[in-house]
Amino acid sequence: MTPTASGGVSDALLRELGRTHGGPDALAVLIAGQHTLRLLQLRALSDAVAEGAAPAAVPFRRHWRLLEAADRADRDATRRVLFYPLVGPWVLRCLRGMGTDGEAPELSADLSHLGALAAAAAVRAGLRGTLRLAHRDGLVALPTLGALDMSCERAGRAPGSVELRFAESLLIVTPPNGAPVVIRRRPDGTWRSEDTRWRSLRVLTGGPRQVLLDDLDPFRTADSGLERHGLRPGDRPSAGELEQWRYAWHGTLPLIQLGGESRIAEVEGLLECLVPLAAPPGAAPHGGSAAHCSGTRREAFGAVLSSTPRTPGFLAATLVHELQHAKLSALSDLVPLHTAGPQHRYWAPWRADPRPFDGLLQGAYSHLALAEYWQLFALVAKDAGERDKAWAEHSRCREQVGAALPALAGSQSLTREGRVFVDAMVRQLTRLKDHPPPQGHLARASAYVETARRMWRRHTSGGEPPVYVPSRGN
Repeated sequence: MTPTASGGVSDALLRELGRTHGGPDALAVLIAGQHTLRLLQLRALSDAVAEGAAPAAVPFRRHWRLLEAADRADRDATRRVLFYPLVGPWVLRCLRGMGTDGEAPELSADLSHLGALAAAAAVRAGLRGTLRLAHRDGLVALPTLGALDMSCERAGRAPGSVELRFAESLLIVTPPNGAPVVIRRRPDGTWRSEDTRWRSLRVLTGGPRQVLLDDLDPFRTADSGLERHGLRPGDRPSAGELEQWRYAWHGTLPLIQLGGESRIAEVEGLLECLVPLAAPPGAAPHGGSAAHCSGTRREAFGAVLSSTPRTPGFLAATLVHELQHAKLSALSDLVPLHTAGPQHRYWAPWRADPRPFDGLLQGAYSHLALAEYWQLFALVAKDAGERDKAWAEHSRCREQVGAALPALAGSQSLTREGRVFVDAMVRQLTRLKDHPPPQGHLARASAYVETARRMWRRHTSGGEPPVYVPSRGN
């Protein structure tokens, strides 16, 4: 009998994902797990609101009934809204808020966002009806559709709510003391209006799949901790930035294909939206600097956050890197891979600060996928400069993973399933050595990692010894 991990995750699937790949069947397991988790979170929020006597409970229940009606009318359309990545940060924020004493005004405002979800689901399901929604600082954001922006008008500063009237392929939003805004569904599936107060979500096409470029959702970076790293959400992309996004997205397909069908399946199956970030501190204007930032949020499965990519290669590498984080987080929600605590005690060659065991595993996993991506890129690159840069990136990632894997593979904190997974990572690193880079690249990468190791040793020499400071021989 084939050994099977808890949660119905087989050892074969663990090995497949441990190699940083995974076909449609493996990804379907992860996606189903995340969808189940989202429905459980929504039900938990509904139950928590129902148990309380807060004023926000009355409109919440009304919005919940509309959501249920939309689900009965068109489950696929409704689930597209409920499973939208940026619903995740909202529902967790509300669940945390419900755990506090009393009902703060901020929690009431957060709970009212369920009305926006219900409205978006009802519109997509083709229902007819009317709904009133409060605005947040002049903004009414409808997930997967767009947002009404009244922030520059008197109506945006006025208290009250907006009225939504919806029917099939038609949405009319009337702000307080303002003229109605008529929004229609276009053949491409977007919702557009001639009225400049309506900001439709941009859609990127021509790449591996059609994705939303979401700079409107009010919860897209809420509680993400971006500010601790000097980062912030991006403003609405200018015409030039939007064109740069489209150029980069259009060119990613042949680069993603270098990794085989599983890499294409990752983008097609996992990626729902891209969230623009502002350029990181130190980046030159007009993309003249190599400075770039990106990230994922565990609670926003299917979203990748990124500053404006300079090239298709940059964006493809970002997707390979960030979607590994999404995969590993989703897998960890299904089956525990380790029992280590949250203490930040491990050296990670790609970071100057100590990392928890889970952070070390996440970083090694994503860098392992990047090492393969850059190797495949280098093997087909026609331009000598691009080829040399790709080999340099491959070598750096490969040496970093090689330095981190001993701490992971030798840890007593791994569960049985975690050991199967990490052993597959070790075998994948070994396979990468079948195509070594040109002479000199590995030596420079090894020196880079050794420098990082020495700096770590100096940094930690005055305090408690770190858990993992391997010698060069490891």
